[in-house]
Amino acid sequence: MRIALLKNLIGGALNSTRSRCVANPSLPFSLTSKRHAVSASLAEEEAEEVVFPREGPGVSYGLNWALAGRGVIVKDKAFHNLKSPELKKNGATTSERLSGLPIHVRGSTTGGASEISKAQFSKLLKQVTTHISSVSKVFVQDGAIGSSSKCDANVRVISDNPSALLSLSNVLWRTPTRAVSHDSCPLTVYIASSISPSTGEVVGLGTHSASGFFAADIERSSLILCGKAFADTDGAKDTLAAVAAPVISARGGIPLSARFLVSGDSVVLLFSPDDTIQSCPDLNEILVSKDVGLILSSHGVAPLFQTKDSAGPNLFKTPASVIFASSDSSGALPPVSKLSPGQAAYHFLAGYQNGKFVPAYSKGPSPLEPLDLAKALLSLLTEKNIPSFLINVRDGEKHVTGKELVKLVKSTLSETLPPFKSKAGDIEGKYKSFLSGCRSFGNSFQDNRKYVLVSQNIKEEPHG
Repeated sequence: MRIALLKNLIGGALNSTRSRCVANPSLPFSLTSKRHAVSASLAEEEAEEVVFPREGPGVSYGLNWALAGRGVIVKDKAFHNLKSPELKKNGATTSERLSGLPIHVRGSTTGGASEISKAQFSKLLKQVTTHISSVSKVFVQDGAIGSSSKCDANVRVISDNPSALLSLSNVLWRTPTRAVSHDSCPLTVYIASSISPSTGEVVGLGTHSASGFFAADIERSSLILCGKAFADTDGAKDTLAAVAAPVISARGGIPLSARFLVSGDSVVLLFSPDDTIQSCPDLNEILVSKDVGLILSSHGVAPLFQTKDSAGPNLFKTPASVIFASSDSSGALPPVSKLSPGQAAYHFLAGYQNGKFVPAYSKGPSPLEPLDLAKALLSLLTEKNIPSFLINVRDGEKHVTGKELVKLVKSTLSETLPPFKSKAGDIEGKYKSFLSGCRSFGNSFQDNRKYVLVSQNIKEEPHG
């Protein structure tokens, strides 16, 4: 039985000979380095010595052992870090893009994801690893979330389908294999594209469409994609960002739902709702990436995922300004105004959009408290002396045009702008109501007092 298991672990098809050896009874097997063999203890002081054949494409004992540590026992071959042409030779095709697939997250404090219990995730993970272990070809890809190695999160993707890796190769940043293999705890992504469509229902997650679903466990640094979930790029990015957030934060980065642009020699950070970005094609042209998600640190700015310019730098300089695009049709917010660091943290926390609040400008799942992010942002803005500005993207009932917004954004780099002061209206009342009634905004706001006293944490009044 032990030899059968051993053969599975090292890829099968091993030549064996018998010999006697004195085995350490405390170990299940011992390595005989001189002959490059594995000796397994037998009951009658016998051992079967298995000689490793030469490694080749799809056969790597080190990789097989690493996968076994993640619950996947290689049945036949495991291919590692194949490039796009090689993936296509193994049957990879470009999949039709999907969107809006269900997301289940354990450990998320914000966002619209459904909950998944520890027991449910464990049961699902067991089914997924068993499924991947049953296929003849396993595909493994290493990458990173975050373009800069100073504060990124290493990722290992284990898939039953080369098409899934072809899709994620346009999302994850490339990273040296050594960076992942020597990481004591990289994020692990399991993709089971051909698993039974009823898997979610079996583990108690309810009925899902045949297209698939996402399941993440923040504590285990693990993400599962079932069915064709890999074709839902937005869902993949949201869940990858959620799982990576604690790692990035621990390495000194602040994961933010923001975008950035480069104007001349200056980098500008932009917090803005998606509909504003989509309605401003002129702004899209100067954004480094139209996708939301970046890491802000004392080293500079790094996009979370691959951008349209693959030849761009891995790390951009510290922002020359930070802009919060708000939306207010009542006329209470001025077109553009300068914020103090405390006011910037306050507006970031609220994410005010025409009567609605989007804390930290984030709609995706996240295990990080918005207040903690606001305090980290405040600290960095103060430390680096980064100026911040508020832009109102609405002129009455009309949305500003892309050209007007670009002009407003660039004005923060060259003009002396007035400090923020709200005009007539009940905008201050709405903000106070938001802070005093934060229970309605999700699990992260369960402690009302903590958020009512937010002004004490940022030490400045939000309005002039």
